[in-house]
Amino acid sequence: MGEPSLVLHGGGNTSVKLTEADVFGEPAYLLYVKGSGWDLATIDAAGFAPVRIDHLLRLARLPQLSDSQMAQELRIATMRADAPAPSVEAILHAILPYKFVDHCHADALIAVMNSRDGEDRIRDLYGDSVVIVPYVMPGFALAKLCAELFASRMRAHTSGIVLLNHGLFTFGDNARSSYERTIELVTKAEDYLSKFQDAGKGDILPVSRPSVRVRTTIAGLRREVSRVAGKPMILVTHRDETALRFAQRPDLPKIALRGPATPDHVIRTKRIPMIGRDVDAFALDYRLYFARNAARVSGALTMLDPSPQRERRFRLTVAMKGSSEVGKLLTQIAQDCELKRRTPKPPLRYVIYIDKPPSGETLAAAGSDLVVGTFSELQKALFDDQSG
Repeated sequence: MGEPSLVLHGGGNTSVKLTEADVFGEPAYLLYVKGSGWDLATIDAAGFAPVRIDHLLRLARLPQLSDSQMAQELRIATMRADAPAPSVEAILHAILPYKFVDHCHADALIAVMNSRDGEDRIRDLYGDSVVIVPYVMPGFALAKLCAELFASRMRAHTSGIVLLNHGLFTFGDNARSSYERTIELVTKAEDYLSKFQDAGKGDILPVSRPSVRVRTTIAGLRREVSRVAGKPMILVTHRDETALRFAQRPDLPKIALRGPATPDHVIRTKRIPMIGRDVDAFALDYRLYFARNAARVSGALTMLDPSPQRERRFRLTVAMKGSSEVGKLLTQIAQDCELKRRTPKPPLRYVIYIDKPPSGETLAAAGSDLVVGTFSELQKALFDDQSG
C-alpha cells in the first residue's frame, strides 16, 4: 500500500543501479527505473525498465536533445523489449552517483514551495541540506540543469534535491537510507505547515439532499460535457466536509483559477476548472489558450479534448453544494477523487460550482496563461502510453 501524501497514481519514480550479465555473459551496468504510468503503490518487478547507464550518461553530455529524440534513445537503451517506457527522468536518476534514488511529489513539500515566496521558504526550512533547482519541465533540460547544480552545490551533508514547483529527489547507498531522507525532509515540511493548519477553516452551510431540480441540472451538465467531449462521460458528485468547505469559500474563484497545483495535476487536469455551466464557453477558451501557446513553441502540437475533464480521461470539479468528477471510467474517477483530497493545503485548487458565477465573473475573463508548454510532444507520448 503506497503513502498517498507522497505520490499518487503514476507520479514520482524510483530507481536502483545494478550490474547484470547480458546475453553474451558480459557485465552490463543497468538503471532499473520505474516505467512511465506505473503506480508506486502497486508496482512490481515488471514495472521497472532496465536501461544501460553508460548510454544514459553519454546522453547527459550532449548539448541538447529533443523530447522525441530522448524518448527514442531511452527506448533504444532499454535491455528488455517488453519493458515499459522508462521514466522521462531516467537520465536524472543515472547522473546521481548513488545506488538508490527516490523521487516523489509530496503534498507538504509542494504546498510550501508553491506558496508565495516559496523558494525563500524552502531555503529557510532546509538551509544547504538540499540543492534547490528552479522549475524546468521534466526531460533532458531538467537533467542537464540538475547535473550542473548538483555537482557545484553538493555538500557532504546534502540529503536531497528540491525541484521547485515539482518535487523531491533523495538518494542513498541502500533503499532504507534514501527513503528515510525522503521522510525526514517531508516531515519538516509537514511540521512547517502545521502552523497554518487552521487557515481557511470556517462554518459549513447546511446542505440538504439534492432536489429533483438539482439532479436534473447535474444530468444536464453531464450531457453538455459529453457533447463537447464527443463521447459519453460519467459524473459523480460528493458532499463531504472537504468539498463543501472549499466550495463555499468566498474567495473560491480567486483560488480555483490559479492554475495547476502539482505535477500530478499538470498530467491529469487542464490548466483551470470551469466555473458556471457554459461548457461551450469553456471549450472555446481552451482552444484559444492552446492556439496562443502553440504559437510560442517550436514544432507541431496536438490539442487534446477541450471539454472540462481530464486530458483524455477525466476532470476534477467541485460544486457549491458538493463536488463532481467527470470521466469515462469509475476507476479513473476514483483516482481523481483521491488526487483532489491529497491536493496540497493551503490552497486547494481545481474547482467548479454549478450555481451562477459571483459578481459577473466569467471564464474567459478569469483565465490566464499560467502553464506554457503543457502540450509538449513528450507529454503527449506519456498520455498515449498511460491511457492506451
